[in-house]
Amino acid sequence: MEAINTNEEFDILVEKGYYPSKSELIKDAFRALLNTNSELKISLSIELFLKGTISIGRASELAGLTIIEFKDILAGRGIVRETEGKTAKEMDKKLKKLGIV
Repeated sequence: MEAINTNEEFDILVEKGYYPSKSELIKDAFRALLNTNSELKISLSIELFLKGTISIGRASELAGLTIIEFKDILAGRGIVRETEGKTAKEMDKKLKKLGIV
């Protein structure tokens, strides 16, 4: 059995016009991988969220889950989300600025 030369295969697909470039082919292959491996997609979403690259809403969307489902997975993996609450004084100031009080 011959070894697969991925680089050569990429070159052929680009040469024959299936993809405009190797980078486009790799992006497409990566998207297909994530679409067929939901665990990998969820893990990637979690890592991007933990790095602060994306919001929890975007992470849940990328994982193909609702925010509640995504939060449940985080909790199930022992990941504690840090939440920052505002003091009553800060909230009063914001409400006054908005003209609500």
